[in-house]
Amino acid sequence: MKFFRKIFLGMKNFWLPIILTSATALTLTACNPANFKSAAAQVPQVVTAVLSEPATFNYALNESAYSVFGFIYDSLINQNPITTKLEPALAEAWEVSEDGQRVGITLRSGLKWSDGQPMTADDIVFTYNEIYLNPKIPTSLKDALKVGDKGTLPKVKKIDARRVEFSIQEPFAPFLRYVGGIPIMPAHVLQEAIRTTGSDGNPKFLSMWGTGTDPKQIVGNGPYIMESYVSSQRVIFRRNPYYWRKDAQGNPQPYIERIVWQIIESTENQLISFRSGQLDDLEVAPEGFSLLKREEKRANFEIYNGGPDTSTTFIAFNLSKAKNSQGKPFVDPIKSRWFNKKEFRQAIAYALDRETMKTNAFRGLGELQNSFVYVKSPYFLPPEKGLKVYNYEPGKAKRLLLQSGFKYNAQNQLLDADGNRVRFTLLTNSERKVRGDMASQIRRDLANIGIQVDLQILSFNSYLEKLKVTQNWDCYLGGFLGGGIEPHSASNIWRVAGASHAFNLGPQPGDPPIIGWQVSDWEKEIDSLYIKGAQVLDENKRKEIYYEYQRIASEQLPFIHLVERLNLQAVRDRFQGIKYTALGGPFWNLYELKVTD
Repeated sequence: MKFFRKIFLGMKNFWLPIILTSATALTLTACNPANFKSAAAQVPQVVTAVLSEPATFNYALNESAYSVFGFIYDSLINQNPITTKLEPALAEAWEVSEDGQRVGITLRSGLKWSDGQPMTADDIVFTYNEIYLNPKIPTSLKDALKVGDKGTLPKVKKIDARRVEFSIQEPFAPFLRYVGGIPIMPAHVLQEAIRTTGSDGNPKFLSMWGTGTDPKQIVGNGPYIMESYVSSQRVIFRRNPYYWRKDAQGNPQPYIERIVWQIIESTENQLISFRSGQLDDLEVAPEGFSLLKREEKRANFEIYNGGPDTSTTFIAFNLSKAKNSQGKPFVDPIKSRWFNKKEFRQAIAYALDRETMKTNAFRGLGELQNSFVYVKSPYFLPPEKGLKVYNYEPGKAKRLLLQSGFKYNAQNQLLDADGNRVRFTLLTNSERKVRGDMASQIRRDLANIGIQVDLQILSFNSYLEKLKVTQNWDCYLGGFLGGGIEPHSASNIWRVAGASHAFNLGPQPGDPPIIGWQVSDWEKEIDSLYIKGAQVLDENKRKEIYYEYQRIASEQLPFIHLVERLNLQAVRDRFQGIKYTALGGPFWNLYELKVTD
């Protein structure tokens, strides 16, 4: 599912805050992290944990938050998460034309792929023209790169062995960030698979570099290469001997030789592993904070607080009125009529006691969220400028429902105008305890206004399949990874044809056809604003455009925002050079960190 923003600006991708995950108990046998911690004296290493295994080793086809790509690819240009300024990475320099429609990129001299082959401008041209912009390759990156009403895509041409030029037909404000932030893939390894058709008529590339591939065959240009992968247990990364970074003395970076990426499929088991010394860092879940805080000094770690996380957490109703290829509606038509009433969604928002959710589920370690835009972004719309906020008002929720044609029976159960009991299923994923706590409170809160909510809590992969493949869900509790300060990073969510337009997902390349898909006027209006917001170069005008989109979104409520956690991360004291920030996490500058023991 392409329900994640996947731009690679900055090194935060090493430890992205996970939004959607899966759960089974950790098997403490051959994959015991202690087996790897004992090797720490031999090579500098980090042992960390992730909540689910990777879905693919092919970046262009990745649809999951759980990915290896932050380790094995670098960007042409990185965003410094402290200053938010763009900095050279694989590219040593760039130039932007006065009209903003041409970007020249110059690669560093002597770049090599992890197999020792040279990386040149040909790789950039190949990556864009034959992968990302190829209509036969179903990658969500096209959504982010489309420009204007016509959705034209950039063109890229080779100038010489180290230089390329990107061009677009009209202004595109985040152009440099996007072409600079998307990983480049190796032409010498992948070109034949792109140009060769399989028995199914599709490029062989579509079945290349799955997780069954020997990890040593995956070629990248980042600080690490994959050494081994054991499904549901771990991925081990080794320093890439051909990585370009060197320190002032000419020593190769990163200094840390090995990354052990433990797949521990629940936050509770991760907490146990961290407390027993088997992990070097931990995303601190609300339920574990007070315990860890008491142990902070004794156990030689520090809990960093980056303030409100850049992610979003919400419930969303399935607004699709379409049918699958067999003619079966994705959503029960009776429920669909409820879900598509703006007043119904607003009533739900007023019925949710988010302050209690913050106190109970988040142990006070969160903030109420009211917009999709990161609260620290200059494009965030404050409530005083028109962002609609839904505080806990169950009485108002009931009045809205009655005014929009619903009614109550003698048992105080909510019925629609035709006498149907209002009842739906709330879907969420199982590995984060806080999600289950939130879902339980949502069920209680909505019972107070006469609505029966059934919970369906699935493992990540099953959850993902319902949302993306079968699309037969009523309402889901989930979230998106933070996109930072640039609103266009959510374009594949808000553009009506976007691969992450979760609440009303349209036809996607390579998927079975959808019958009768409809788009509302307000969806079209937001789509238009997203086009304009990317076209306007004046920052003040861009703000007003994204302000307006937030006004519409807060009125229509395709996403009912809940509480977002504080960005808390526990990191062992043995790492030297941590510069913590919510936008980058503790390891965004991993290349220069050192282990002190």
